[in-house]
Amino acid sequence: MGAGLVGSLLSLYLAQRGHEVTIYERRADLRKAGSVEGRSINLALSDRGWRALEGVGIGEEIRRVGIPMYRRVMHDQQGQLSFQPYGQDNQAIYSVSRAGLNRTLLDLAEQNPRIQLRFNEQCLGIDLRANHLELRDTLTGAQHTVPFQQLFGTDGAFSAVRGAMQRTDRFNYSQSYLEYGYKELTIEAGPGGEWPLEKNALHIWPRGQYLMIALPNLDGSFNCTLFFPYEGAHSFAALQTAAQVQAFFEEIFPDALPLMPDLREEFFQNPVGSLVTVRCFPWAFDDNVLLLGDASHAIVPFYGQGMNAGFEDCTVLNELLEHHGNDWSTVFEQFQRQRKPDADAMAELALYNFEEMRDRVADPRFLLQKKIESKIAAQYPGQWLSLYSQVTFSHIPYAEAWANGQRQEQIMRRLMPHIQAEADFAKPAVQTLIRNELAQQERQPPSEG
Repeated sequence: MGAGLVGSLLSLYLAQRGHEVTIYERRADLRKAGSVEGRSINLALSDRGWRALEGVGIGEEIRRVGIPMYRRVMHDQQGQLSFQPYGQDNQAIYSVSRAGLNRTLLDLAEQNPRIQLRFNEQCLGIDLRANHLELRDTLTGAQHTVPFQQLFGTDGAFSAVRGAMQRTDRFNYSQSYLEYGYKELTIEAGPGGEWPLEKNALHIWPRGQYLMIALPNLDGSFNCTLFFPYEGAHSFAALQTAAQVQAFFEEIFPDALPLMPDLREEFFQNPVGSLVTVRCFPWAFDDNVLLLGDASHAIVPFYGQGMNAGFEDCTVLNELLEHHGNDWSTVFEQFQRQRKPDADAMAELALYNFEEMRDRVADPRFLLQKKIESKIAAQYPGQWLSLYSQVTFSHIPYAEAWANGQRQEQIMRRLMPHIQAEADFAKPAVQTLIRNELAQQERQPPSEG
C-alpha cells in the first residue's frame, strides 16, 4: 500500500524473490502529465540508501543523476562563508530529486512482470482478520474489495494501514509536531545554467531559531527549504505581505535574496508543510501485515535519513527473507524487534541535528570542535568515527551510532576547555588527554543500544 519511494523499492525486492506484487496508490501516477507530485524537496542520499538501491541493481543509474555534496557551506547574515566537510577522503552525500527517483523506481517496477501498479486507489478500510482491503477508485468513485496474503504498509506518515492497526488491542502510537513548518523556495540557475552558489555543497543559513537550506539541482538551480516557526515575531504568521517578505529576506538572508527573483510569488503560492515524528509499535499484525518507512517511523528531515532509513528497512527485510524464506511470522517479528530501536534512535538524532543546523553551525567554538574531531578520527581511525559519519557513511545500527555519539560528546566536553585554537591539538598535554580518554572508552562495556 503506497507507491512512494519505499513502496516502489520494496516491490522490486519482493519481485526479485519470486513474489507476485500489486502496488495500490491513492494518488495519480506522478509520471503522467498533470499529476500532482507533492513535495519537490530534494533528498540527501547516503550510504544506507545506496546499499538498498544497489541491491536491486540501480545504484549506478541513480548516481548519474545525483549531485555529490562534500561539505556544508554556512552563510552568515553578512554573507560571510564558513565550511564543514561531511566526511573523510572525498566522502559525499548526494542531492537527488524525490520525484525523479520515484519515477525511476516506478519505471523499473512497471517493467517487472511480477509487479502490477494500481493508481487512484484510496484505501477506505482494512479487515485484518479476513485479509481484505476496501478500496475506492478516486476517478469513478466505485468501491471494491481486494484480498491479500501479505500487506505491506508503505503509505507514509499518515498511513491507512497503520490506522487500521491502531484499532487493535495494545497498539502504541504517538505523533509529535515541531512548532516549525517548512516552505519550499527556489534559487534560480545562473546564466547558461551555471550554479550561482558552490555546486557540490549543501548550503545552510543558520539563524538561531530558524534556518534555510539549499540543495543543488542538475539544471543549475537550488531547491531551498525555509524551516520557520508558525507563530512569533519571526514566523510564517508574521509575514503576511510581499513587502514584509522582501524586507525580512533583505535583512536576514541578504546574499540569497538576489538569487531568488520569484521569492514573493513562491512564498505565497507554496504551502507550509508540517514536521512530524511518528512512533508506534508493533509494526506487524500476525504474519500478514507489516509497516515500513514513514508509516512506522516518520522523522523530521534534519539528518537527511528519512528516505535512507526507509530504504534500509527494505535491505533488512530482504536479508531476513534470505535467511528465513517465507516464514513470514518469524521475518515480521525479527524485523520489528531489530528495527524499532534504530528507528527511535534516528528520531532522536534528527531532532538533535535540527538544533545543530539551526544555531550550532554558526558558533566558531562548534566549528573548532568539529575540526578537532576530524583530527582525532584521522589520528585514531580504528577508535574514533564521528557521529555524522557513523550515521551517514556506515551501516552501524542507528541505536549504536547514537550511543557512541553521546559518549564522544562527553569526551569532547572534557577536551575542548583545553583547546582554544586548531594548533592546540598538537600540544603534548592535549595529546595525552586524548590518549587517556580513548583508552578509557576502550575499557567501557559496549552499549546495549
